[in-house]
Amino acid sequence: MDRLRYSRVLLKLSGEALAGEQKFGIEPKASSIFCGEIADIASLGVQVALVIGGGNIFRGMAASEQGMDRAQGDYMGMLATVMNALAVQDALEKLGCDTRVMTAISMKEVAEPYIRRRAVRHLEKGRVVICAAGTGNPYFTTDTAAALRAMELKCEAILKATKVDGVYDKDPRKFTDAKRYGTVTYMEALEKRLGVMDATAISLARDNRLPIIVFNLFEQGNIRRVIKGETVGTIVEGGN
Repeated sequence: MDRLRYSRVLLKLSGEALAGEQKFGIEPKASSIFCGEIADIASLGVQVALVIGGGNIFRGMAASEQGMDRAQGDYMGMLATVMNALAVQDALEKLGCDTRVMTAISMKEVAEPYIRRRAVRHLEKGRVVICAAGTGNPYFTTDTAAALRAMELKCEAILKATKVDGVYDKDPRKFTDAKRYGTVTYMEALEKRLGVMDATAISLARDNRLPIIVFNLFEQGNIRRVIKGETVGTIVEGGN
């Protein structure tokens, strides 16, 4: 472990990462790629917690914009994250990785309830802990859930895995002159609305001095490089 920069991390994945080239649902090939990366760092002795979004199945906010009650839509979105968590659990266990799915909403037939001390014990035993159903409350995103779980579990960093290779001043998929940041402060991320995570999540990370590392999930070996302390993507930290 002395070769590694981080020994316990929270990996935040979007639901879209599971969809792969599809626009909806779960593509096993896509999930198996990043699950192999997760299994790799777990084999090094890194303690890994995951928070997964549900946007590939259902978005509560989008539904509320079309007239659905916001709280109702958010609860449906939480259930979508549970489906994703079970899919990732299956993929990881096929790779020989011991896992536990823990949900903020009780559903004991398919997953354990999220209990902080129990989650910490699972991590200490080398199990990948997949935290599902967000915070268990409507109006809070899975970004906020990721920041909250990272602090509760005493993780050393939040790894925000995306489809781009860091944080840019504007969308690099639309603008060829987009500038990528190597480092950015929490306040810059908030004031410039850089889209790292939502404002609540960034504020929680800032208040607890928890670094956020944004990198490309689908570039092979990136997660291992981040864990070893190599310069990958963009790191959000520092400032007031």
